Amino acid sequence: MIKKLISLRYKYLYLFLFNIFFLCANHSVIAQDNTSILNSWLQYRDARNPLYHHLTGEAYKLIDLREKEVSHIETAEEFETMGQWQKRQKEIKKTIWNTLGSFSEKTPLNARITSTIKKDGYRVENIIYESLPDFYVTSSLFIPDNLQKPSPAILFCTGHSGIAYRRPYYQLPLINLVKKGFIVLAFDPIGQGERLQYFDPNTGASIIGGSTKEHSYPSVQVSLIGQSIARYFIWDGIRGIDYLVSRKEVDPGRIGVHGLSGGGTQTSYISALDDRVVAAAPAGYITSFRRLMESIGVQDGEQNFYHGILKGIDHADFIELRAPKPTLIMATTRDFFSIQGARETYKEAKHVYGIFGKPENLEKVEDDLGHGYTKKTREAMYAFFQKNLRNPGSSKEEEVEYLSEKELQKTSTGQLSTSLKGETVFSLNRKEAGKDLRELIDSRGNLKQHLQMVPAKAKLLSGYREPSLSDKPVFSGRFQENGYFMEKYFVKGEGEYVLPYLLLIPEKPNKKLVIYLHPKGKGIVTGNKEIHSLVEKGFTVLVPDLLGTGELGEGDFSGDASINGVSYNLLYTAMQIGRSIVGIQASDIIKLSRILVQKYGVTNIWGIAREEMSPALLYAAAFDSVISRVALVKPYSSYRSVVEERFYDSRFVFSLVPGALTAYDLPDIAASLAPKKLLVAGITDANGQPIKKEEQKSDWEIVRNAYRSKKSEGTFKILSDSAIKDADALFKEWLK
Repeated sequence: MIKKLISLRYKYLYLFLFNIFFLCANHSVIAQDNTSILNSWLQYRDARNPLYHHLTGEAYKLIDLREKEVSHIETAEEFETMGQWQKRQKEIKKTIWNTLGSFSEKTPLNARITSTIKKDGYRVENIIYESLPDFYVTSSLFIPDNLQKPSPAILFCTGHSGIAYRRPYYQLPLINLVKKGFIVLAFDPIGQGERLQYFDPNTGASIIGGSTKEHSYPSVQVSLIGQSIARYFIWDGIRGIDYLVSRKEVDPGRIGVHGLSGGGTQTSYISALDDRVVAAAPAGYITSFRRLMESIGVQDGEQNFYHGILKGIDHADFIELRAPKPTLIMATTRDFFSIQGARETYKEAKHVYGIFGKPENLEKVEDDLGHGYTKKTREAMYAFFQKNLRNPGSSKEEEVEYLSEKELQKTSTGQLSTSLKGETVFSLNRKEAGKDLRELIDSRGNLKQHLQMVPAKAKLLSGYREPSLSDKPVFSGRFQENGYFMEKYFVKGEGEYVLPYLLLIPEKPNKKLVIYLHPKGKGIVTGNKEIHSLVEKGFTVLVPDLLGTGELGEGDFSGDASINGVSYNLLYTAMQIGRSIVGIQASDIIKLSRILVQKYGVTNIWGIAREEMSPALLYAAAFDSVISRVALVKPYSSYRSVVEERFYDSRFVFSLVPGALTAYDLPDIAASLAPKKLLVAGITDANGQPIKKEEQKSDWEIVRNAYRSKKSEGTFKILSDSAIKDADALFKEWLK
């Protein structure tokens, strides 16, 4: 009996403890669910990709405009000797160079042969040349034996492989071309082979990741000065052709270009922009931006031009710029580059070739495969070059003996960074950015005029649009918490998406309203000391999810340029259409602030933002007077720091504005707020680390000068990182 009572006692104790655990766990779930809004609405529950859909929806409108324009051009014979298509070709070529950032001159190649290897039927000269001063390109020239006269030559562009053309998959077509009597120059693209931009000697690999990440990581630094990283890939290839035509073995009138995947990208660009290219065969790349965005989305850095789609550039233009020169589109039906897009682009370009009277000069070969080559597509490529570079022979593919990586090594260490060192994309871009930064400093010399122009320039470059204020919020629930009420709402954003937000209302409100922005969105409300400190003081606080945060997070689209969990591909989509993610966020912040004004009848809103959300708040406050004071907690210092630091924190990518440094920097935006109350605490560098005092002074001196000129020095404060630890003390002066 006693044993039975003891057993029952333990049984009830177990049930009691289990219920306590369940209630605690359930309370945690409930608390978390309190901040969720869209999951309880079937209409929006599956809206995981609002940023992707909004940006691509904008892109489709621009693509429609291009298609309409192209469809109106019917003849090549107009305006006396210059037809509409010839005129368009000139305009598009100029536009592409403007979006890329053209190079002013061709500098000496300083080419040197580092080794020569004799193989069966050909020899290989391993060569290093400089496409720009001290910007070394590692390459190999394959020369067939027994050449009797200058012969046709092909620039071989490599796809996204860490070892570049050393990979047997690429050696097979390359050596076959050589066996068929073509001189072939293969070169390492940036970030591949012996040209890793972020090589770690300790691991023997890239610090950043694979080749697409090696391309994408520096691409956003290049975009900040309104240029495209593709300019370096293209220039490497154009200078490679310069080297080819300098060789006595090469017939400069018979130049071809070929490549697969990323090499197909390079082939498309180089052959469109270099008039010396007689025949071009891009493989595994040509589709259309419409089909690309509908399927896998835009991809890595070099495949996206600054404002490319905005300027009317699509894949078809790379083919049509060549009309009527011979071009072969190589495609596979299961490629992740949409075959439907390839077919539609071919159809459009075929019509253009017909206008020029040479429809037969545009060909297409297809086979059933995923992304890559087949024997059928390779043999079609051999035959294409044999015909169009006047080098007849059998197009049947041969088995080849592959060369080792060691045989194709050009540098003493296997990497330029540890042998010749030299320039990188980062170092070259830093120099380019230096010109813009010097001009920016000069502009700041006339402070009043400069600051008057900054908001307008920022609106233009960020792609900002005035928000619609006619949309009404939808009330979605209310919870009573300790000392305040939490209400849940959503309202239509700039596009078809909705903005979910929480409104924390004190039991005794002081009629002052704060919008609080956090990188993780409204989900951080529970347990956030800063927010609860504000509510305890009587402030009504609005905490939203903006695009890219919380329930409106990045979604499914990561692409092959996802670095440290951040989808650079989304930034590229925005950049292509002349928009920025931070510009859209700023518009939505203003909309939410105006809703607060309408709801409570106040005249202004105060804003607080943390870390990478700080630029969005700065833009919003600069673009609209509704936000009357601003507090930034751990903001990064400037766009300047992003281009001048070799490494930067990927978290900041969504807050970048491509082209910004051609007109302003983040401190200029902050300076334009004067005399609004501005608190900045714990400024960091581009890596999210506490900034050095001299850099802080350099970046933020314009802000001090602006507040001084308005005789409002007391309303601008910079606090150290240590001040962030105490939420009450942090905002004490700012809240007065």
